[in-house]
Amino acid sequence: MNRGRTQHGFSLIELLIVVAIIGIIAAIAIPNLLASRRAANEASAISATRSLSSVEETYRTTAGAGQRYASLADLKAGRLIDEALGSADTAATAKSGYIYKITLTAADSYYCAGAAPTSDSAGTRNFSTDMPGVIYVHALDAANPPTSTAGGSPLNAQ
Repeated sequence: MNRGRTQHGFSLIELLIVVAIIGIIAAIAIPNLLASRRAANEASAISATRSLSSVEETYRTTAGAGQRYASLADLKAGRLIDEALGSADTAATAKSGYIYKITLTAADSYYCAGAAPTSDSAGTRNFSTDMPGVIYVHALDAANPPTSTAGGSPLNAQ
C-alpha cells in the first residue's frame, strides 16, 4: 500500500516573508526605542542637576557656614548625594549616560554644576546650574560638562 507523504512545516518562501516582516518592524521600532532612551537619560540628567543645586544650598547653610559650596567628592563624602551620582565624574562611572562636574571658585563662594552625555546616543544636550538654581541647556559637547552657565539658555525657556 502506497501511503502519500504529507509534509509539515513552512516553505522557504514563507520563512523569508516572516523574516522580512520582522525586519521591517524592527527597523521601525529600534529608532523609537533609542529616542526614548535618550529622552530618559536627559530627564535623569536634569533631575540630577536640580538635585545638585538643592544639595549645594543644603551644604552651604550647614557645613559651609553660610558661605562655602562643596565639590562633588565632598557632597558624596558628606552623604548628601548617593554613590552613583557622586562617582559619575568619568565615562566609566557615568550615571544614565551622563558625567557630572562641579566647578568651584577659589574661595568656594560660587559653584557651577554641569552634566554632559558620554556619547551622542546617551543624550544630545549638556545641562548646568549655579547659585540661583536655574537649569541651563547648552549645545552638545560630549564628555565635557559646562563649567559655567554662560552660553546656555534656561530649560524653561525651551
